[in-house]
Amino acid sequence: MRAGVLEQTTVDVMRALGLGERVAREGLVHAGINLTLGADLFRIDLQQLTGAAVTIYGQQEVMKDLYDAAQTREISVLFEATEVALHDFDGAHAFVTYSQNGRSHRVDCDFIAGCDGFHGVSRRSVPADALKIRQETYPFSWLGILVDVPPANDELIYASHDKGFALASMRSPTRSRYYMQCASDEDIGAWSDERFWDELRTRLGPVAAANITRGPSIEKSIASVRSFRAEPMRHGNLFLAGDAAHIVPPIGAKGLNLAVADVAVLADAFVEFYRNGSQRALDSYSERALARVRKADVFSRNFLEMTHRFPEGPSRAAQRVRLEQLFQSPEARREFARDYVGAPLS
Repeated sequence: MRAGVLEQTTVDVMRALGLGERVAREGLVHAGINLTLGADLFRIDLQQLTGAAVTIYGQQEVMKDLYDAAQTREISVLFEATEVALHDFDGAHAFVTYSQNGRSHRVDCDFIAGCDGFHGVSRRSVPADALKIRQETYPFSWLGILVDVPPANDELIYASHDKGFALASMRSPTRSRYYMQCASDEDIGAWSDERFWDELRTRLGPVAAANITRGPSIEKSIASVRSFRAEPMRHGNLFLAGDAAHIVPPIGAKGLNLAVADVAVLADAFVEFYRNGSQRALDSYSERALARVRKADVFSRNFLEMTHRFPEGPSRAAQRVRLEQLFQSPEARREFARDYVGAPLS
């Protein structure tokens, strides 16, 4: 189970592609989020502050909509391709080779969109000296569980506690997703469901804890918290997009949304090229995409520093000051809300 918070821009792109029916019917529109500091629960009204909201709709549901639409529109999607290799993307005649079912294949193309994730072949095909890599692994991880019980709240709750961060999220009105900060070398076997629920109640505080419904986990995992960025995102006729080029900390729910923004901007650039021969939008793609990524990375880092315990980092007193300023300052809340809901595509 992957990301589940869609920015308005992502929902708008889905609608523009004719994929908006199910997300409109089944997605949970959230006009606000909640933060806790000790016993206090504070709501940030995203809708009032920005005129926008976010939608809870799982990444696996987005993928289902995409695959269903591809099948309906007779768009070929090839599975289990191996030995994928990119060729001559720095020249005028790019092509891709791959094997499938024991047969070799070649695709000649004008451009290659490298949307194949962090471990894909696209970024690894770029000479190392042509990439500027920026990365950071944070000194903690997230322990998460998925459980078929009603959520603790009808909106997300982000908790900053003396013992560490916690998040109450959901995938549907009957399926909940919870996370807690844990050590980077945490042993998942040491976390029984009962221990997780007890610790979660403590970190979320009494208001949220009163509404937690316990149940057996259907998935339990530990994920590292890190950021990664490869610049630039264009290399000749190869364009990197999504996790192939960047990863941001998960707290801001930006990963999937940044990937959608990348491909929306890139698609518009291709349309401009094929309609009038202009490469202007293609030439500006990398910087436009990276500007959004950098902003999301800064927001996610700041959000981490307000809510997580760092072995060497912001003191608990400093965290309280930052959170209280957010609670008390309308301008601070407005800026936070704008960053959280994401900027429209420009």
